[in-house]
Order: sequence, then structure tokens, then C-alpha cells
Amino acid sequence: MKLVIRATEAADWQDLKTTRLAALLDAPTAFGVSHASAAAYLDEDWQRRAASTPERAFLLAYIAGVPVGIAAHAVSGKGECNLLAMWVRPEYRGMGIAAALVDAVKQRAVASGHDRLVLDVSPDNARASAFYEKQGFVFLPEWEPLDSHPEIQVQKMEWLAA
Repeated sequence: MKLVIRATEAADWQDLKTTRLAALLDAPTAFGVSHASAAAYLDEDWQRRAASTPERAFLLAYIAGVPVGIAAHAVSGKGECNLLAMWVRPEYRGMGIAAALVDAVKQRAVASGHDRLVLDVSPDNARASAFYEKQGFVFLPEWEPLDSHPEIQVQKMEWLAA
């Protein structure tokens, strides 16, 4: 299995769209956007989203040319570097792909001058919480409602570069 992880370009919009929509169907309460709202994006919206910038990029994990996972790196208006949109196709879980995606986002964050990476996760999502802790993230005492499901409270986690 040869794993390739790379930031998307505008030409990758269809891979981004299919992977992101699959993630939103598989884990509808894990993301800040709903499947319905993302499915309504126009092709031009997906092309814009796929075009990476220093402030925002989707990373896709490919095996044999097929996208099997996704993560995003985005700098917020407050200057925080965020890990977003983390997901791996169920049949590829447990193979190290998620860890490789997180490492790629960490590297991108550090390369862009950030020594801190944050994410939001529901502590009720025990598998995700444990995974992020294994990746060096720690919980912070900061909570907020999930944009797509305001009844779900997510907690901020952070990773600090050594």
C-alpha cells in the first residue's frame, strides 16, 4: 500500500467533493458543516475550496489514485491554525492513514510559522478523542457549540510544536 498525501489543487475538486460528502454522510455530527449544506455547493465552490492557499488547504490521502482520507489546515481570523475535516474511509481505518494526515497538517502548520495547532472534538466521540491524544493533542477548558449541530458541545484541543 503506497500512501500519498498532498494538498488539493483546483483540478482536484471532484476528489475533494466526493471525499468530503462521504465524510459528512458517515459522521454527520462530527463536522461543523452538514451534508445538506455541502451538497448544495456549486462545482465552482468546490473548485475554489480545492485551490490551496497558505491560509487554507485540504489534504487528501490517496492509495492507488483513490482518495481514502481527508484533513484540512486553516488559519482562523484570530490567527489560530486549525486542523479541520479529519476523516478516513471506514475500510481504511487502523492503517495509519489518519496519523499520516495529522502529521501532514502539523508539518504544514509549522512550515507556515505556527507552533500551535488546534481542533475541536466532542469528548463523547471517544475514538476521536483518544486518537488525537495519541497524536499529542491535549484538551483545553474551552467549549463551544458545533456549528452544524448546536446541541453538541465540542471541546478545543491543542498540539504544540516541540
